[in-house]
Amino acid sequence: MTPERFAHLASAYGAGLHRWPDAEQASAQALLDSGSVSAREALREAGWLDSQLDAYELAFADPALARQIRQSAPRRASFWSRYANWLSPAGFVGVGVAGIAAGVLVASLSVPLPSLSSDVLPSVFDQGDADVVFTVNAEDTEQ
Repeated sequence: MTPERFAHLASAYGAGLHRWPDAEQASAQALLDSGSVSAREALREAGWLDSQLDAYELAFADPALARQIRQSAPRRASFWSRYANWLSPAGFVGVGVAGIAAGVLVASLSVPLPSLSSDVLPSVFDQGDADVVFTVNAEDTEQ
């Protein structure tokens, strides 16, 4: 291991050789044991940086400041509050009336007409009297 490689590893992994890659630990210890001045200097600098990083404490923000930041953030409006202006109660009434009208139409088409005479057409949904429909239509086309 060269002193330059040792300095590079010390800056990357710190002063504790136990944090270095396993393949590099033995050769790094051998370089230190040989008395390399540049290796000891690199280890001292890495140790100083490690102690500075270990001593750093994060200052917590004031809870009032955090609350103020949260309250100042724009709020996303819900679906109903975004469209409240065009979904008025009159619109709901109109939808209700249209639903009633559609229900009356379907009910009137599905209920057979009263048989007061033989000329009355059956219901559109009545499948049992299909030949009556054809005969009535056939009579209208004959002239």
